[in-house]
Formats: sequence, C-alpha cells, structure tokens
Amino acid sequence: MRRLKPIFRRRTFSTTTTTLLKSRSVVRFSGPDTIKFLQGLLTNDVRRCFGGHSSLYAAMLTPQGRFFCDLFLYQAPRIDGKDEVVLLADVDSSVLDDLVDTFNKYRLRSKVDIENVGEEFSCWQRFGADHHKRQPSSTGSSFSQGNNTGLQWHKDARLDCLGFRGIFPSNSIPPMVEADTETAEENYLLWRLERGVAEGSLEIPKGEAIPLEYNLAGLNAISFDKGCYIGQELIARSHHRGVIRKRLLPLKFLNESGTEVEQKVAPSSEVTSLKSGKKAGIVTTVLGSRGLGLLRLEEAFKESGNLVIKGQEDVKVEPIRPEWWPTEWFLEHEPHQAAG
Repeated sequence: MRRLKPIFRRRTFSTTTTTLLKSRSVVRFSGPDTIKFLQGLLTNDVRRCFGGHSSLYAAMLTPQGRFFCDLFLYQAPRIDGKDEVVLLADVDSSVLDDLVDTFNKYRLRSKVDIENVGEEFSCWQRFGADHHKRQPSSTGSSFSQGNNTGLQWHKDARLDCLGFRGIFPSNSIPPMVEADTETAEENYLLWRLERGVAEGSLEIPKGEAIPLEYNLAGLNAISFDKGCYIGQELIARSHHRGVIRKRLLPLKFLNESGTEVEQKVAPSSEVTSLKSGKKAGIVTTVLGSRGLGLLRLEEAFKESGNLVIKGQEDVKVEPIRPEWWPTEWFLEHEPHQAAG
C-alpha cells in the first residue's frame, strides 16, 4: 500500500514532461540461455523483444500465481562486442535484492549472467498531454530518439497514453530532455493514478495481488499462448473462467459538496456502499485527492455517490472508468464516468 506526500497538482501536462524514476533500478541479463531462462519465469513472451518489439512489459509471479514484481525489458547493446543476447530490465528498486536472489535461485545450470547494474543505468519516463499522439521522427513505431550509447526511448509497452520510457547511462542526460521539462516522479505517479495504472510492488502488493485483478492483461503484460511459466495455473484458470469480479480502478476523494479533498484517506482504507452497507473494496494507493482502489465492479458502478470511506462517511469515493478498458470488463448497463 502506498501513500505519498501532497504535491502541487497541475490539472493537465500541456507539454511533454520528463522524470527520472528513482523508484526503479536496472538488472542486466546476458548469455546464450537468456531468452529460454526468462521465458520460463515471466508472464509475457520474451521472444517478442526480437520480433519487431524492442520493448516488453511483463510480470514475475510466485509459484501460487500471485504478483511478485513487474519488469520492462529492452534489447541492449552487446557487451564488449560479444555476439550474445543482452537484455536490460527496468525493475522496482524496493525488491531489487530479492529479485536478483530469486533469479539466481532459478538459474541452476542455465548459461545466463544476472547483474545488478543500477549504479550504471537509470530509468526515465516521458509523458504529457497528447504526447503519445505525436509520433517521433526517428526509427520506428516502437521507439524514438536515442544517443551514441545505443540506448533509446521506447513507446511505453503498456499503453500509448503513458508516453515513452527508457534506460540510459546514469552519468548522462537522455536525449530530448531539457532542464525546464523535468518534473518530480510524483507527477508521473499522478499521471498514472488518473489513468488507473499501478506500477511496482508497493502499488501491486507482492505475494498478494492477483495479476488479472490489477489489469495486467489489459496492460500487455501477459501472453496466454506462450507456454508454461512459474505461476501460470492461476492466471490460465481465471482467464478461461472469464469473470473478474474485482478490478483496480482510479478513484477521486470528494466531500459532501463534491469538492476534491486531500489528506483525508489512507491506503488500506475500506470502501463501503452507503446503500447496502457492504464492503465494496479497499484503497491501495493515495496521492492527494486521487488514488487507486481494488473494488467489486458490481458495487463500483451501481450508483453515483454510493461509495464512502468506512468510518469517514463524509468522504465520498468516486470510481472512474479508464478509457483504455475493454468494454467486456464492464456490465454494460452500469453507469460510469470515463477517464483519459
């Protein structure tokens, strides 16, 4: 569960904005067994990194099928001119050591080197209003301008509206970054919250979260035809059953007059229905007057103004439907408000 200090909120980011992601670190995989090794551990098809997709979003699960961590994978320049597969992974800094230990535990006799290169490389994000609609002029649909290190910006592998993402040397500023366009990472968090996208093990609880409830299929993190991987059974069973009753949603917190309120709600707060008195879900992440919550869809969109924080009935909870959600995720007769 995640709560951050309040920040100056800009209602829109009218220009392209860039942030250094201090919450993320970098792991390098290299060696002849790299693809086979990761293919048996991650939810997505790692071969896509070499089939026209230069970046990939994926998750690693526990053997019970619960979320362990998320990763962004990128092709990397060869090491010292060696003709071998090299992938860089953008990972959550808070689980870095545990993640590297887990990868090493599964490595056994696989010919793959796993290195923490967080001191050498940093993760960056470019985002802003309509940024995803302005196609960069460089090398293709999946990535934009790079620099002489061979590293470059890539379209965010989850959603176009999230902009571009990349890994770059820590001792340099990425291309296309101007001093007056940098912003605090909390502003990128706000951008994600308003679109209903969680990231990392603080927002997607490690060892607890069910990936489909946190919308990882809609965020292009899961391949349902790639073959076996650790934790696949729960994912496949839930997917083929076809009903996900709870999902992660963006939330607004309002007072009784409908004005947004800040610093009134904490993560783990229970969301209840005024009409039925039943628990509708739980708040998972909070930033100012915005947040994310894991809610039952039947309750979330039943009736406007129906949800409140338990024990703080003067704080109303307004779930928002993200525009990127597939229509089949909804009961079509339920009213809803769209979010960009």
